[in-house]
Amino acid sequence: MPTAVMTDRERAAVQAYLRLLHTVRAAFDGPPGDRPPVVPPAVLAETEQALAAAGLTGNEESFFRLLQTWCPAP
Repeated sequence: MPTAVMTDRERAAVQAYLRLLHTVRAAFDGPPGDRPPVVPPAVLAETEQALAAAGLTGNEESFFRLLQTWCPAP
C-alpha cells in the first residue's frame, strides 16, 4: 500500500516535472515567432534524473498518482 507522505526523491521528481511543464507552457504562451524550437536540455535532464532517482522511470502510473497527490484537480 502506498504511503501518504512522499519521499524526498518522489517530491523532487514531481517538482522537476512541474518545472518542465511550466517551461513548456511558458514557451507556448509567447507569440508564435518567439517560441523556442525545443525545451532546454537542462530542464529535460533534471526531470529525467529526478524520475530515475525516485525509481519512477517507466512507471507512469505511479508517477501520475504522486502528481495527483501533489496537485489535486480543482
